[in-house]
Amino acid sequence: MLTGLKSLVRKATSLFASPQAQTYPIIIPRSDHSLSRQNLSPNAVKVLYRLNKAGYDAYLVGGCVRDHLIGIDPKDFDVVTNATPEEVHTIFSNSRLIGRRFKLVHVTFGREIIEVSTFRASAAQEDNDDENTSTTSLKGKDSARSAHGIVLRDNVYGNIEEDAERRDFTFNALYYNVKDFSIHDYCGGLKDIENKQIRIIGDARQRYQEDPVRMLRAIRFAGKLGFELEAKTAAPIKEMAHLLDHIPPARLFEEVLKLLGSGNGIETFVLLRQYGLFRYLFPDAEALLQSGWKRDDINPEAFILQGLKNTDDRIQSGKTTAPYFLYAVLLWPSVALRHEEFQAQGMPATPALHQAANMVLDNQVASTAIPRRFSTPMREIWDMQFRLPKRYGKRAFLLLEHPRFRAGFDFLLIRELSGTKLDGLGDWWEAFQHGSENQQRELIKNIDARSNDKEGPKKRRPRRRRKSNGNSTSASTLSETSDE
Repeated sequence: MLTGLKSLVRKATSLFASPQAQTYPIIIPRSDHSLSRQNLSPNAVKVLYRLNKAGYDAYLVGGCVRDHLIGIDPKDFDVVTNATPEEVHTIFSNSRLIGRRFKLVHVTFGREIIEVSTFRASAAQEDNDDENTSTTSLKGKDSARSAHGIVLRDNVYGNIEEDAERRDFTFNALYYNVKDFSIHDYCGGLKDIENKQIRIIGDARQRYQEDPVRMLRAIRFAGKLGFELEAKTAAPIKEMAHLLDHIPPARLFEEVLKLLGSGNGIETFVLLRQYGLFRYLFPDAEALLQSGWKRDDINPEAFILQGLKNTDDRIQSGKTTAPYFLYAVLLWPSVALRHEEFQAQGMPATPALHQAANMVLDNQVASTAIPRRFSTPMREIWDMQFRLPKRYGKRAFLLLEHPRFRAGFDFLLIRELSGTKLDGLGDWWEAFQHGSENQQRELIKNIDARSNDKEGPKKRRPRRRRKSNGNSTSASTLSETSDE
């Protein structure tokens, strides 16, 4: 696909006499590109045509256009229009208005959601040293920034040229016009795709100041696409990474899932640490990795990398992953460290585990919020690591029926693959799951025998003598009576 893109870029730039005096937008006619309606969501096309029929301009924008040109099957189809959110909502009965920070419309078709946004212009920032926020308005809409310069609301509407300028990266400022099936390049995104380069639109420092999450998006695209960060785009990231502290933890929770749960987790993890961003997402985990702490049964970095590889492999093979499993992997080394510390203070193993989990989760939610529907199964997965070795008697059958068994077993395998020695525990549970009832009982019998060998012969308890109530006859008397 990139080979065809080179030809496309050459045709586009040849439209102008001097590449140095490039004029935008570059409009690529249908005959010169391969994106067609067959590559698009039929529901997205319906939204475009309905908006056009109502008298509005409407384009597909961003990822769906970019991914097709790179050679990736588009998944998200975002529409941008000059209709306001309220006008879009009126046109589509199957829609709802969402968002305060950015007002959007979600048009639903069963499980598919087509996101529709209005052309936006850059919100001018007012200098105000006396107040924590500054507010401006344009065309009846509003914007606001925090004392740190972060955009809190951005509902200042504009035209398509202004919309392109306020997008984050050049390859996200590509628009597909369903009226004539042309692609419009407003910021040089085609050339940057050809060069496999991520370049931010405008001044990098200002754009990261407006929204620090753009630094995470730059890393996500680098990990996903294998592109290099352009020098000016990369330069301020380490210095400005601390601004992530001012982003709501709930928003960062979602960003982590996109960063590390999209099939390129290992590459993204390495880049996050390289650019000093990981510490603002997982401060305890980063501190642990920096300290070099490890012990015989866990190597934190090896374990996290193995967990990310497991997630990447599943996603790339078309399988799903649970957010709580990813977070359980990333936080497990910190739980193991705290568990060790509490046990060293004399706390029994199970209460020490629960206390360690509480501490780690309490610390983590200050950075990335973790909903209770995810934190509860995380605790259960960690708890299973201490229950799975206890396979005696009926326990193995009970554990097999536990709703979190499969996740706990997969987690156990990751521990083994990362170097943790568990005396063949993973193989035992693999055989137990798929064995017949007789085979399962034999496996348990062997475990019971091994346990007895380690513990030595069991001491017999002395028989408790039955207390006499004064009316009963002694054993010797009964014996003598029976002899007579």
